[in-house]
Amino acid sequence: MNGGLRRAAFLFAALLLASFPAFAQTLHRGNGAEPGTLDPAKSETIGEGHIQADLFEGLVILDAGGAVQPGQAERWTVSADGRVYRFTLRPGLRWSNGDALTAADFVYSLRRVVDPVVGSGYAYLLAPILNADAIIAGTIKDPARLGVRALDPRTLEITLAAPTPYFLTLLAHSKFLPVHRASVERWGQSFTRPGHLVSNGAYLLKQWVPQARIVLERNPYYRDAAHVALARVVYLPIEDGGTELRMYRAGQVDITADVPAALLDVVRRDFPRELATAPALSASYLGYNLTRPPFRDAAKLRLALALVIDREAICTRILKSAGQPAYGWVPPGIPGYGRESVSWANWPMAERLALARKLYAEAGYGPGHPLRIELRFNTNDTNKRLAIAIASMWRNALGVETALLNEEFKVFLENRKARQVTQVYRAGWIADYADPSTFTDLLDSRAGLNDTGYHNPQYDRLVDAAAAETDPARRLAELASAEKLLLSDLPLIPLYDGVWLHLVKDYVRGYSPNVLGYAYSKDISLETPPPR
Repeated sequence: MNGGLRRAAFLFAALLLASFPAFAQTLHRGNGAEPGTLDPAKSETIGEGHIQADLFEGLVILDAGGAVQPGQAERWTVSADGRVYRFTLRPGLRWSNGDALTAADFVYSLRRVVDPVVGSGYAYLLAPILNADAIIAGTIKDPARLGVRALDPRTLEITLAAPTPYFLTLLAHSKFLPVHRASVERWGQSFTRPGHLVSNGAYLLKQWVPQARIVLERNPYYRDAAHVALARVVYLPIEDGGTELRMYRAGQVDITADVPAALLDVVRRDFPRELATAPALSASYLGYNLTRPPFRDAAKLRLALALVIDREAICTRILKSAGQPAYGWVPPGIPGYGRESVSWANWPMAERLALARKLYAEAGYGPGHPLRIELRFNTNDTNKRLAIAIASMWRNALGVETALLNEEFKVFLENRKARQVTQVYRAGWIADYADPSTFTDLLDSRAGLNDTGYHNPQYDRLVDAAAAETDPARRLAELASAEKLLLSDLPLIPLYDGVWLHLVKDYVRGYSPNVLGYAYSKDISLETPPPR
């Protein structure tokens, strides 16, 4: 069957499936906080990433094991020096409005991410590409000098500044997704609204009711539409874990975004077969604001607060064993990379307390002059319980007076970025790709998401050296050195490494998130579509 007939058959099959209620399967997915944006260049949260992974498709995708698979590209080659990647797009690719999708669309989209005018906080992920850093910094004014070009409508060439072993995995990230140029130029910032958004993934955007639901429908122009079982995916922004569990019980949610630790005992009792767990490359931590008092130029104080946190108690009592104590920044599970830890990781608590009290006094605090700080966290029951526990540990060990501030997620992120009112905040980081640099790069002083304001030129040099290193072993050694320096400076306090926790209805088939959290709706089906 030639390409035209094959595509016509796919379109006919997709429309046929949507025409019969028995096959018109709808999946309801809990998705945490309300998305701030669906613009791939500007998104920052995993919830936004879930929706974008259904709406758009990049050159590659990742399977359940985290391995790279062809996406919009059917194949690729890599030059002998590891710097030039040449991708051949699948024939006959289309946008959701029927327009042809070509290599030029990827060129436009990647240039857009690094353009300072767009203001992508994640633009640094494109740093491996030739000239990306200079364009982001503004020293090169023309984004057209980015090392990407369309050799013909189906051939995209990407030239790197230096060999980057994880580059193919990185391409699965939302920052490398294509956007429809004509729509962006016509609608500006509103190009992601229903009726405006033109996408190339398995689904298209049908409806967005803020704080209520985002509805996606199967895209008949998707390259593999005939094999997409779900006719509709409904994303539900539910921040409260208790509310999400009640909706799950009522059959209003098929897959939860999370399972709060406070509810794990109930879930293990009531839904033992529906609790899905999987390893996650994620880290939970407390971030210091190093640009303002009391933590600017206060290494002793930062260490004192880190020493007295009982991570084992947190993981056992609060997380209900759904997390592992962390004394390093990069979590385990990355091939070839060992685990770095703070020097005091194995000290008895009594020894840690003694040093903490000494450092606290040397920093100028004590019974007559206690440290008074604000600990911020976004709305979440586990975050609240964690904050209460940490505040209690600080008070009991050192006499610290901690005010707990609970903020809606968007406000929380804005305050972190501004660094004007934050002092210490609870945060988490989920790997963008399976490499230590997804963690070490976050604390680079030039990184758009470095909300701590950490700036150590030596650290930046180590990160740069790793980026330029062509020998894999030496590169990982450079990153390990950077992590050791970070753990000495302590711009953040590692707390625990996470796992993926979801409730999944027993009629859901094909849901299997990998270590990066990718679980494409196109791979999911419902054995018996439940009545709604």
